[in-house]
Amino acid sequence: MSAASRVALVTGANKGIGFAIARELCRQFSGDVVLTARDEARGRAAVQQLQAEGLSPRFHLLDIDDLHSIRALRDFLRKEYGGLDVLVNNAGIAFKTNDPTPFHIQAEVTMKTNFFGTRDVCTELLPLMKPQADDPTPLHIQAEVTLKTNFFGTRDICTELLPLVKPQGRVVNVSSVMGFVTLKQCSPELQQKFTSEAITEEELGMLMDKFVEDVKNGVHKKEGWPDMKLVTYGISKMGITILSRIHARKLSEQRRDDKILLNACCPGELHKHLLHSGIPGITQRESPAHSQVSARTESLLLPLEFLQRR
Repeated sequence: MSAASRVALVTGANKGIGFAIARELCRQFSGDVVLTARDEARGRAAVQQLQAEGLSPRFHLLDIDDLHSIRALRDFLRKEYGGLDVLVNNAGIAFKTNDPTPFHIQAEVTMKTNFFGTRDVCTELLPLMKPQADDPTPLHIQAEVTLKTNFFGTRDICTELLPLVKPQGRVVNVSSVMGFVTLKQCSPELQQKFTSEAITEEELGMLMDKFVEDVKNGVHKKEGWPDMKLVTYGISKMGITILSRIHARKLSEQRRDDKILLNACCPGELHKHLLHSGIPGITQRESPAHSQVSARTESLLLPLEFLQRR
């Protein structure tokens, strides 16, 4: 176990932007900084360069195209630090504009690394993310309060206001990437229920109630719910995403001619009290003005027929 209690990790950090981020974290972050690269020689050379500047990064091999490599890093973080405080997903590739590689191969290779590799890193490492401080509130109370506001409150708003939405209206539910991560940590049986195309709003509400009851009874792990940090928040946001699918399906079936568009969006982390992790001097996270772009864009999407006329 490392003597440092906090740890920041940067993927693809042997050069370029990732290297610069690792350098600044070494200077300003209170804890260990782990620099990762898929080429060990280049990664260790980058570490030596920072050490020559009086900094003290650690190195760990990471190829985000390799799930075994990702999981080896996950196990290292769990063993050495008991989790993860800061994750910067920087690793990625780009072909040069005049690269002779056939375009379909460029597409496959680029998506494998830049999207699917990053997705896999998030799937394995986000459950390790530590809260700013352990909340002393009992988990069953956290579950009840969080679900009451985040899921059931939003559901009740939709129940009352969706009938008022005018033709070609737009509805945006703000969810979170934690919902996706939480779903992946559920048991296969629960995943099957949540991802069913035929799931109803009533069935979803019953599953949300079951989660709260299972937590109260101390059996949520046994019943297939995730054992992870921020599980109550993740379940609530997973519910919002699935509720959005249900409502979008209903609108398509019942008010197709009204062309109402309903989406759930997952904005990035921003400076607010819910997610503030106390990283002095680091301003890489989005400001509220930048993070609202996703929701604003969803709300201003043009009608389909307008796009087809252009």
